[in-house]
Amino acid sequence: MQGFRKNNTAPGYSQAAERNRQPILDVLGEFMKTGYRVLEIGSGTGQHAVYFGRAFPAVTWQPTDTADYLPGLQSRLEKEASPNVMPAILLDVRMPVWPVSGCDMLFSANTLHFMSSDCVEQFFRGAGVVLDSGALLVVYGPFNYGGAFTSASNAAFDQRLRGDDPARGIRDFEWVDALAGARGLTLLRDITMPANNRILVWRKLAKD
Repeated sequence: MQGFRKNNTAPGYSQAAERNRQPILDVLGEFMKTGYRVLEIGSGTGQHAVYFGRAFPAVTWQPTDTADYLPGLQSRLEKEASPNVMPAILLDVRMPVWPVSGCDMLFSANTLHFMSSDCVEQFFRGAGVVLDSGALLVVYGPFNYGGAFTSASNAAFDQRLRGDDPARGIRDFEWVDALAGARGLTLLRDITMPANNRILVWRKLAKD
């Protein structure tokens, strides 16, 4: 997300997405409901959108990404996606107004550590706007706790990220949870996932 891949009209492929899709699906199944409108931020190669769309045929899945991702993403969707997966749309978290609204769930995998801190803040700002009361924000990826890495592999990954771009890096759980809380989101679950990753699930609070 936010420009870490080059423009390509051919569908990309991520081994990580292929490997983590079933564990993520198992968690999503605990929260998904018939008729949900799901917004995916940073759909990337489209592998998750295709897999989850097929697994949840009674939901509407909206893939999105920035401009450099869209050609390859849309190419995969046209070839492989089920009818409940919508055509990909352009969405940059830095947009003042996102081109979507009224979502029951916002899902994003392996994006926050590729964003700058400012973009992470804008991600939560946008989530707070587009999610309806009672809706869910589900984020997958690695996080630090108490300012410390949870594994040596995560520390090495963070070093590679920052070597490519100092603005990137694994984010502190406490910081992102505070950002979520400031946008009316309360943490429901913090779930341990394979390969030193987590799934964080927040719910949008109803307005008084």
